[in-house]
Amino acid sequence: MPKVKYGSSVIDYSILEKDGLKSHYIIVEKNAGVVLKGSSVQLYKADQLILKKARWILNKLNLVRGIDEEEIVTGSRIMYLGRRYYTEIIFNSTVSTAEIEFNHSQFKFTVNPFMDVQSAIKTSLQIFYKAKAVEKITPRIKKWSKTTGLSYNELKFLNLTKRWGSCTDSNNIIINIETVKLPFSLIDYVIVHELVHTKIKNHSKEYWAEVSKHIGNWKELDEKIYGLQV
Repeated sequence: MPKVKYGSSVIDYSILEKDGLKSHYIIVEKNAGVVLKGSSVQLYKADQLILKKARWILNKLNLVRGIDEEEIVTGSRIMYLGRRYYTEIIFNSTVSTAEIEFNHSQFKFTVNPFMDVQSAIKTSLQIFYKAKAVEKITPRIKKWSKTTGLSYNELKFLNLTKRWGSCTDSNNIIINIETVKLPFSLIDYVIVHELVHTKIKNHSKEYWAEVSKHIGNWKELDEKIYGLQV
């Protein structure tokens, strides 16, 4: 696997040759890592393309690693509203399920050591995420709906695959509960993205023009969120 050095960091990447593309694209995903996509190119040129976007790549890798699902142990960092919080695991044989406590500086889980510890912890975390998604995101989508003049039918919070949100043909908006991991700037981008779909069901130039009316830096936010899909 090719690699380049940027300051004190080393970036490993792979090359995916795709004939017919007019330029080269770099994607950063939590499973694939850093991928340079485009027509065949000499290695030194590929290195140059990676180095040109090195700072962006390192920032994206940091975000991706933060959202990765790993074994949760004392010292783990859990993403919530764009920040990574310290985690403490306490074992107590008298509890029947994992109990979660968040005090705005760390997560604390109390769990029975004789149960499936990781499963219990992750289940309690998903319950926490859903409750917080409803609490934190619902008022924001109501505010954005009023601000943009774009109305929706129902709002639902579900586990989605490979997307942060969706808008149905009947203008029901569905938000992935794990969106609550993101900073508010990206949460708002997801909200507006789906609200605009109540008016325009595709990603045409007209669609993005409508998005830009409400979020001027949408391209920057779209770059940040791209590759973070769960």
